[in-house]
This record gives sequence, structure tokens and C-alpha cells, in this order.
Amino acid sequence: MVPRFRSVSGLALAAAVAASASLAAGQAAAQSLIRDTEIEEILARDADPILVAAGIDPKNVEIVLVGSKDLNAFAAPRVMGFNTGLILEAKDPNELQGVIAHEVGHLAAGHSARSGDMSRAGMKPFLLTMGLGVLAAIAGAPDAAAGLASSASYFGTLGFLGYSREQESRADQAGATLLDKAGLSGKGLADFFDNFRYQEVFDEARRFGYFRSHPISSDRIEALRRRVEVQPNFGKTDSEAAKAEHAIMKAKLDGFINPQVSITKYDEKATDYPSRYARAIAYYQLKEPDRALKLVDALLAEQPDNPYLWELKGQILFEFGRTEEAEAPQRKSVALKPEAPLLRINLGQTLIALDDKKKVNEGVAELKRALTREDDNAVAWRLLAEAYDKLGEDGLARLATAEYNYNIGDKQQARVFAMRAREMLTRGTPDWRRATDIVLAAEPTREDLRQLGREGSIAGNTR
Repeated sequence: MVPRFRSVSGLALAAAVAASASLAAGQAAAQSLIRDTEIEEILARDADPILVAAGIDPKNVEIVLVGSKDLNAFAAPRVMGFNTGLILEAKDPNELQGVIAHEVGHLAAGHSARSGDMSRAGMKPFLLTMGLGVLAAIAGAPDAAAGLASSASYFGTLGFLGYSREQESRADQAGATLLDKAGLSGKGLADFFDNFRYQEVFDEARRFGYFRSHPISSDRIEALRRRVEVQPNFGKTDSEAAKAEHAIMKAKLDGFINPQVSITKYDEKATDYPSRYARAIAYYQLKEPDRALKLVDALLAEQPDNPYLWELKGQILFEFGRTEEAEAPQRKSVALKPEAPLLRINLGQTLIALDDKKKVNEGVAELKRALTREDDNAVAWRLLAEAYDKLGEDGLARLATAEYNYNIGDKQQARVFAMRAREMLTRGTPDWRRATDIVLAAEPTREDLRQLGREGSIAGNTR
């Protein structure tokens, strides 16, 4: 079920955006950037040692999750992206780290996209989706449309990526070096490519996207295996903790993306955590909230300090109209993980929906705290606009709507709402100045500039 957001421009954009978000290879399925704190943290733990080995500060690299069943991944300065399909295909953490090392190897070797430097893509995520719930209705969901629109630069970059066999071999060697330097085995790097050796015999239309842009050959695989087999860390294996996290990540993705399959794939009698987690999510996606909640409550009895189980429980309750019941588990998730903005946004959304002025004000505070960590979070701005509207703060509601539109890439609407906000806000205040900043940053008209000039406005920093 799609989170209960009301997109300002989503309905109008839906049809055009779904087409523009497909890969250049010609796939018609719509894709979306998605967000999930738990999965992002697991991916970061996989990637961080490799980035450090490459001399890159992990804090300067954004992890991007793309909702697509196609195998694909990419790395560029300051961003690294993974398709959900690739994560599900990686058998263990070491295979996934092999792909990460290969992509970072392209960066280390100075490779760039076919059509110019990667930085030209202007890659920046504009829309946060709440957890993974949006995956159940990516195609045709109006609330996903804004995300698709804002994600166009990512998908365009994926379409432009393409490397020669020589560059692939160099990235292999660089990746192998980085893995060993990080104290990791290079076995997963060789195994991942070996698993798809047959891709070379398929025509372009039948190949996974990753191997269209990253040509593979048997000679290359053999050269890579010979290299990694003699490295000091080749015999190292994944820790039990890393394997458990990898299984949880795949189970969560399966539950959201493939709920019907998950009910069969993860045995009802299984007692392991990933299986029960996947089934709980699958029942939730299949609109069986009571069965989902029963499983979640059983898992919480075993792991009462797991913020993601509380998050899931709150999400299920909220999305099935049990808003008052959703507040407590969402508060618990925030208490257990206060630094996670997505969890605060979930809580803020619920508090605003309760239609109690005190709760709405508290919801505003939660959203503002989330925005101190992610000030380009469009959904948080949209919810904040809704909250201010309920509180009768018309100027602030329009300013928040301007921020929302700015961050989904609709600069025209951002400018319109910022100009309206300026008319309602007290001249010279920080909020009034911010509205002015948006007008100036959002391609103002000549009339806007004349008006701003007459008023002698002082613009602060723009994004």
C-alpha cells in the first residue's frame, strides 16, 4: 500500500514521468528511487571499508537504492547506486562487496560515462519515500510519480554508463586491490561475474542491464580469478553478523517487491528471523494486516529493541487506518534510533493525521528535526505544508510547498509558491528571506526580478 501522501503535482506528472524514468536500453517498466534506513545502513557497512581503501571518505558518498528488478549498479563521485534486483541476486555479502569494489575501481581508474563526465548528471535525490511501501505500487501510483520525476538524472546516468572491455579489466584489477587492502576476499568479485558468464551469448535485448554497460568475457573472468586467488585475504569468509544482515536485507526486499513469491519462498514453518520478517512484510503488502501484525508482534517479543520492527508495525497500522494505534510504535522506533530522519518523518506524518492541534505542532517539530539532517527531503516538506495549513499558518504552508516543489525539480511551481509566501510572511524574517532565495534560485521572471529589486531584498544562500 502506498503511504498516504497527497502529491501536489503527482497526478499530472504520472504518465509522462513513467516513460522518462526507464533505462536507455528500452525497458518500459517504471522505476523509483526508494529509501529504507535499515537497508541503507547495511549497504553502507558493506561499502565503507572499500571506500576507505580507495581513499574516499564514506561520509561524502550517498547510497542510492533503485527500485528495479534489473541487475544494475553504478558509482560516481559522491554517489553509489544499487538496483534492488542486483542486491537480491548477490548470494552473500562478499559478492555484493565485489560489485561495490568493481564500481569503485572504475572511479579509481578515472573512468567516466560514455557521454561525458559523471558529474554532469547532476545526481541528487529529491524525493524520500517512506520505507519500502511504495514499491508495491510503483507503476501507476501518483505519489511515486514525483519520485520518478526527481529521479530522472539517476536513470539517465545509468543509461549513459558504458565501459570498454579494457576499462572493465582495469576496474577488475583495481577492485581486487581495494578488496585486499580492505582485508576482504576477492572471491566474491570473481564469483559474481562467473555466475553470469552466459550473459555474453545473449542479444542486447535479453541481457541484464549491468552486462550491457559492463561487457563480460570468459578471458576476463579467468584473469580476475587468477589475480584474486593469490591475494593474502582470498581465504577470508564473511562474518556470521554480515551474513545475517545480508539475509535480512534480501528478505525485506523480497517481502516488499515479491510478496506472492515470498509466501512460498519463505516457509511458514521456518523459525529463522529473515523468513518470518519476509512473511510479515509480504502479508502486509498483500493487505492482510492482522496476519502481518501477528508475525511482527512475535518478532518484537524476541527483539524488543529493534527500531525497524517498531517502524514496520507503525507503518502497517497507519496505512490500514489505525492511526491512533500507529503513534506508539512509531514513537518507540524514534526513541530507539533518534538519528534516523525517515523514522521521524513517519512519526510526524502520523501526528499530523491525528488532527489534534497539540499533536500537529509536535508533528511539525519532528519534521523540522528530520529536515536538519535532510533539508532536501521533499516528502517532509510536503507534510510540513499540510501541517502548517491545519494550523492556519498560510505563509509557512506556501513556503513549505515551495520547498517541496523545488526539491522535486518543479522550479516553476516553486517560484509561484515562494512568491505567494513572501506576500504573507513578515518582511525581513528568515522565512521571508528563504522564500526570496527560492524565487531567485528557481529561474525568476523579469517581473519577479523587478519586484525584488524594488523591495531591495537581501538573498541568502541558495541551493
